[in-house]
Amino acid sequence: MTSESKARGSKPPAGANQPALRISEIFHSLQGEARTAGMPTVFVRLSGCPLRCVYCDTEYAFRGGEWMSEQAVVGKVAGYRCPLVCVTGGEPLAQKACHSLLKSLCDAGYQVSLETSGAMAISAVDPRTSIVLDMKTPGSGESERNRYDNLALLRQKDQLKFVLCDRADFDWSVELMREHNLAARCEVLFSPVHGQLDAAQLARWILRENLPVRLQLQLHKLLWGDERGC
Repeated sequence: MTSESKARGSKPPAGANQPALRISEIFHSLQGEARTAGMPTVFVRLSGCPLRCVYCDTEYAFRGGEWMSEQAVVGKVAGYRCPLVCVTGGEPLAQKACHSLLKSLCDAGYQVSLETSGAMAISAVDPRTSIVLDMKTPGSGESERNRYDNLALLRQKDQLKFVLCDRADFDWSVELMREHNLAARCEVLFSPVHGQLDAAQLARWILRENLPVRLQLQLHKLLWGDERGC
């Protein structure tokens, strides 16, 4: 198992000069999703999420966690000597201090990605950050929380992810892609809900529709199941 750490303290550090963040965990593993899948990455998982997707696999991050100063988070990341950092959750943008953390990580020279739902505004995210935006499909139970104004802010360096439960989710995602010409704006990922939608079936649908999307499987689950590193 790779090293994994949680911060100490039950409330924000008193007198801290920098914003404090509630951290679920910081750990080193292989990236399992998106453009850098398979690459060693440091994950900074923030606690808290306003959404309750039916297939969520990180419910432990909904609550709890430990408070860390921004400086302590960046220091912990530095200890892994890894150039790739992924800030995730929960929903990391639910904590206002996330924006400052992203800036500090970019200032420190890391290649930073942010995994966020389609429910939070991305307009203030540091432009050096690569955004992986998860638009919630109807099958998630949270599609009404999507902020469609985020779509116009996506750039070539960003990625748009659709997690699909079934054929209805697939059709919904294809319609949204075509309506907003999303494949011309950024890379689009179609990912089956692990253990629910057969990946081979999703691959056939993609080929039959001749879609300009990437089929994404969760590499970390193929390697380690519910564990976060090995």
